Amino acid sequence: MNSIKISIPSLIENIKIVESFIDNAREKYPINEDIYGNIMISVTECVTNAIVHGNNMDGNKKVNLELHLDENQVEFIIMDEGKGFDYDHLVDPTAPENLEKTGGRGIFIMKHLADGIKFEDKGRKTILTFYM
Repeated sequence: MNSIKISIPSLIENIKIVESFIDNAREKYPINEDIYGNIMISVTECVTNAIVHGNNMDGNKKVNLELHLDENQVEFIIMDEGKGFDYDHLVDPTAPENLEKTGGRGIFIMKHLADGIKFEDKGRKTILTFYM
């Protein structure tokens, strides 16, 4: 299994580093073009959530990103230093009362673009899985 890791300060402009990390992984490993867009959207959304909601944009706190790849799947592990969240009781962004809201769709999007999503450590750790 191949793996690479980075750690970034919780500043929203560091999303560019995450995009480069994904692009570099695609150049280094045989990540299928068909899933590349889903990976880019899901992982950047997850890291954005970790920066904004998990670490409250505190530049002294880090977001760690790991990629694990084998011939069947690629897995991204995103970890923040926040207090976590209740991932079992998320608001449904498709409910009529939530359609006009500007936020609250990130996890919904990730669930639809990734082949698997798991939350661990009280929501501080997210594992996104994409099948090759």
